Amino acid sequence: MRKPELAAAIAEKADLTKDQANRVLNAVLEEITNALNRKDSVTLVGFGTFIQRHRGARAGKNPQTGQPVKIKASNTVAFKPGKALKDAVN
Repeated sequence: MRKPELAAAIAEKADLTKDQANRVLNAVLEEITNALNRKDSVTLVGFGTFIQRHRGARAGKNPQTGQPVKIKASNTVAFKPGKALKDAVN
């Protein structure tokens, strides 16, 4: 499912126009992004938790040449599914 399909599903279930549902979806995603940018976690009870994680610098290797390369430290996003989501999938 892609973003437009998700917005259409939201529009149908929440009795909104597709444009309104798209604006709601964009606002939710923007707020999740802003919270993670501030190093806050975002918990949606029953669904899961988004958290920012730091990856330290590490050594890797170029798969084509086998030469060692240095990988810079970076931040990434992790998602831990909630119990209800786990149960729904299994």
